[in-house]
Amino acid sequence: MKRRAAVVALAAAVAGLTVACKAPARRLYTIGVLELTESPTSADVRAGFLRALEAGGLRDGVNVRIDIRNARNDVSSAQEIAQEFAGGRADLIVAVSTAALQAVLAASPRAPVVFTAVANPYLTRAGSSPVQHLPNVTGVASTGPIRPTLEFLKRLLPRARRIGTLWTPSEVNSEHYLELARSAAAELGLEIVAVPVANGGEVPLAAQVLVNGKVDAIYQISDNTINNAFDTLGRLAEENAIPLVGGFLRATLAGACAAMGWDFVDMGARTGALVLRLKSGESPAAIPFQSMSEVKLSINRTAAKKQGVTFPDEVLKQASEIRD
Repeated sequence: MKRRAAVVALAAAVAGLTVACKAPARRLYTIGVLELTESPTSADVRAGFLRALEAGGLRDGVNVRIDIRNARNDVSSAQEIAQEFAGGRADLIVAVSTAALQAVLAASPRAPVVFTAVANPYLTRAGSSPVQHLPNVTGVASTGPIRPTLEFLKRLLPRARRIGTLWTPSEVNSEHYLELARSAAAELGLEIVAVPVANGGEVPLAAQVLVNGKVDAIYQISDNTINNAFDTLGRLAEENAIPLVGGFLRATLAGACAAMGWDFVDMGARTGALVLRLKSGESPAAIPFQSMSEVKLSINRTAAKKQGVTFPDEVLKQASEIRD
């Protein structure tokens, strides 16, 4: 009798263990991150973002799942990823770039959405003002310092009048920046010579069009397509001794003699701070859209020498970073 009871008890224990083994693992809170493309700015945003989450106690695979997806600059892929996230794959969605935010909003997610590196969120219909916006959306806008950069260029190159730039018609942020550049240039007595490109493969030819058009300098507005091919502009500026000023700080790593813009690592950190607030229970409806405010200047003295540019001492003192 005792032996039979022991066998029954053992069988029950084994059955319990089997059930426990088959029990589904606890699902981690998932943060879906949609990047349109791999670029210097998106890499900086990602670094600052992940650093902020870890500092706030969120660790991938431990108490949260961070699902980072890159659309490789393909809009249809971005839409598919956004639909997966919106369909329940993510508890919170982070959209990196204007096109990523457009794709996410088109997918009509119920989950909270945090955007970052978006030139003008209002063009995506995410809201009409920092406080009047979709109830499930908040984020960090990255409208570039267009006028301050043109003012800097005019001060650096007082004889320059014709300023060349490339732009990507398929990117609403690029069109927005071009409009801002044209408006500011007109007020400063400058002329913007703009050449459109459809993809990165067209950048070399389009850049040569600028050279043939006898521009006095190139101020390259920032967009996803051209940022990824910026080194092409750098080589052309060096070969033709044309001053090249970039619209994002890391442009000086790819051949620009100077660049003005935001610290995208800091932007990523601010984005992470918003995610931490939402994860803690705050509603995005109550969080106003944020904007970057500290304009930084990066200069590259080696590139400047090849492009025939000399920086006065006052500019060197103004620079946040100097590359040799």
